[in-house]
Amino acid sequence: MRFFEMSSWKELWRLIGSIIVIIALVACGGDSGTSANNDKDTELAEVSSSSQKAVSSSSVKASSSSSYVKAASSSSVKAASSSSSVIPASSGNPPSSSSKKAESSSSEYVPYNHEVCLAGNWNISTDVYKTFTDPRNGRSYYYYTAVSSKTGKTVTVMAENLNVGKMVLGENDQNDDAKIERYCYNNDTTYCDEFGGLYQWAEMMQLPSRCNTESCADLIQENHRGICPEGWRLFTWDDYVIIRQYNDVFDHGIEGLRSQCFNGYNTSGFSLIGAGYRTEKGAFESLANFAIWNYPQEYGGTSLTIVNSALVSKLGEESPAKNSAGSKLEGVSVRCVKLE
Repeated sequence: MRFFEMSSWKELWRLIGSIIVIIALVACGGDSGTSANNDKDTELAEVSSSSQKAVSSSSVKASSSSSYVKAASSSSVKAASSSSSVIPASSGNPPSSSSKKAESSSSEYVPYNHEVCLAGNWNISTDVYKTFTDPRNGRSYYYYTAVSSKTGKTVTVMAENLNVGKMVLGENDQNDDAKIERYCYNNDTTYCDEFGGLYQWAEMMQLPSRCNTESCADLIQENHRGICPEGWRLFTWDDYVIIRQYNDVFDHGIEGLRSQCFNGYNTSGFSLIGAGYRTEKGAFESLANFAIWNYPQEYGGTSLTIVNSALVSKLGEESPAKNSAGSKLEGVSVRCVKLE
């Protein structure tokens, strides 16, 4: 059976030839570029799936199509940024600026607010306290002027323990005579910021470290400065007497010298706080329970490691006695008095 005429066969071959040409053009990407765009989409998918790399310069150079660069700067970068949050810390990649900021804000050390137990927690007039900044390390201190209700004598004294010097471990003596050294409770500097440093007697006096085990009475000066800032001197027994004779209208006694954070009333303004101490053997004891300080004078007698000292307990109601003694080798708190 004849199905077509000759002319019909010619038309059929033309149709088949056209179809072949069209297929060839599509295979080469010569019509609308569909295949090339599919290749680019594949490249973008590969870039997006990688959480370790941004779009490399070689990938951009591989295509002259602006649509590829635009796509890479939007969808692929967004995909990479969203997947970066699951990159393991061991990948070696530096954290983003936002993660650095979050990390630094959460771990940044915030200095202790001294108003909590000192000027902000007083039971006295709010204009009593003034502040002084030690130029040696930029540390600020509250201080006030105490007046004896018996003699009328005055003394301007720090209402905080001194905190200056390089921290040394409690197991060591403070024996570097070339610089000021301090102990911090439990070898933690944050305790120094809150409670002040702890000092052996020779260190407090700024005398040779040998003075902790031998007499150095001939080196003690009137208004001995020691490690106090310039224009200040070390706290003495006579200073304590003036402070203890504050106008005690509420009959608080020694509790009037203790801060409210040290189970007291602070009606005197002296703001005693329990910094504890470093023992002769290098241990730390009695934080928040004892306030201890040494005076700039030796005790005398046969023992060369004993000095006049004072201790106030968190729960005690007795005032330190004039002849109380302590060890030169212990680390205790230091107060300073402003020179008039």
